[in-house]
Amino acid sequence: MIDLTIDDEALARNIGKAKDNGVIIPTFRQMGDPTTIPEGITEKLTTVGLWDVNPLNLFRITWKNEPTQEGGLFGGPNFIELPKALTGVDARIICLVGKWFPTGCHKVGAAFGCLVPRLVTGQFDATYHKAVWPSTGNFCRGGAFNSRLLGVDSIAILPQGMSRERFDWLSNIAGEVIATPGSESNVKEIFDKTWELRRTRDDVMIFNQFEEMGNYLWHFNVTGPAISEAFESLDDGSLNLAGVCFTSGSAGTLASGDYLRQSHPGLRIAVGEALQCPTIVNNGFGAHRIEGIGDKHVPWIQNVKNTDMAIAVDDNDCMALLRLFNEPAGKAFLSSECGLTEQQAENLALMGISGIANMLCAIKFAKYYELTDRDVVATVLTDSVDMYRSRLEELRESDGEYSPTDAAADDAAHLLGVRTDNMLELTYKERKRVHNLKYYTWVEQQGRTVDELNALWYDPSAWTGVQSQVDDIDHLIDQFNAATGLLD
Repeated sequence: MIDLTIDDEALARNIGKAKDNGVIIPTFRQMGDPTTIPEGITEKLTTVGLWDVNPLNLFRITWKNEPTQEGGLFGGPNFIELPKALTGVDARIICLVGKWFPTGCHKVGAAFGCLVPRLVTGQFDATYHKAVWPSTGNFCRGGAFNSRLLGVDSIAILPQGMSRERFDWLSNIAGEVIATPGSESNVKEIFDKTWELRRTRDDVMIFNQFEEMGNYLWHFNVTGPAISEAFESLDDGSLNLAGVCFTSGSAGTLASGDYLRQSHPGLRIAVGEALQCPTIVNNGFGAHRIEGIGDKHVPWIQNVKNTDMAIAVDDNDCMALLRLFNEPAGKAFLSSECGLTEQQAENLALMGISGIANMLCAIKFAKYYELTDRDVVATVLTDSVDMYRSRLEELRESDGEYSPTDAAADDAAHLLGVRTDNMLELTYKERKRVHNLKYYTWVEQQGRTVDELNALWYDPSAWTGVQSQVDDIDHLIDQFNAATGLLD
């Protein structure tokens, strides 16, 4: 459960600081349904850019932003459907689009879910604490951005091998940026840095996305309903929501599967990881290039007992498709030889590297279960190619210019040639094995107890209890906003 104990003195200071900074906090209800946002706020948003450091952009932490960089309001959930000419499968694959969040990534939502409950209870004192955001990239970007909007000091921690775009942006937003050794799969080094900060400073509060139930709660209440609404917009009564597939970074997005299963009991939930770091599939380890996923541990907030399949994706496929989807020769090939429309080809830039991995998980899932054109598989595109332009430059430097022949080869080998290898249906015993892997990270290293670990497996209320807290948190947010008087 998320601790909602009130610290009255710190809460009063937070309210005063919010009033001074003009901060109004959206509720989870408003993020899921922006039509409930007060009209005065929506009027002001028409003059605010999507990435502007403006507290009003807290109300754009939603899947339903108008897809524009300047002054947009709201509509239905942003999603695309991938054409069969691209995927090679009959199943309909739909992808929620993360680009149209502030910062260009949905991780601002996960960060919001972690910080705001502590802010509106006073457990986090905005006049004293610094919010520490350990991450492999996008979560610390979202956390630093939310911190600025809320008038909170922040410290971003991420591996030094992450893309240049992340560091360039953070240098202007975060109060402090700490680069730890390694790259994508070096999360242990990030955790070690957070413990160093805990031991040496008393003004920090760690928001660890891998264990914060606020991350789970945001995806359960915002991402899950957005996927449901996207599916319903396509369904004429004959379609079946067969599954959701998400690669595991923090595993927060998997909470949307818990939400969807309540209304679609036949739904299967699949978790993906890098083949080069097959922790779930094979108790494995290693380094890989799919930024944002697969970190040599099982996140605390992954409801493993509710996970049906594990899928390993080769990072070579992802890097090859990054070029196919974004090089002029690649887009030309997909249009002329595969029959994609100009818009469908342009939509592929909405996929970052982990988005490509999510797409590949969905394709492998559809092939494995022999899904038909009446079946729908859903996933998310965490961010877009905008976060990986430097990776494209590196690939050009290492592999040369991209030709039509390269495009044909990559389409055949890395997309249409994707097979149902390195997939594991999780039986009860397999799920328990994966769950047990949490012990080594969370009990031995991070201070959790065996009783807490066992509760995640044996006590369903460990999950349903968190799910039910959204109304209590929204009530606290409403009280906070009323105390600032800004809505008046």
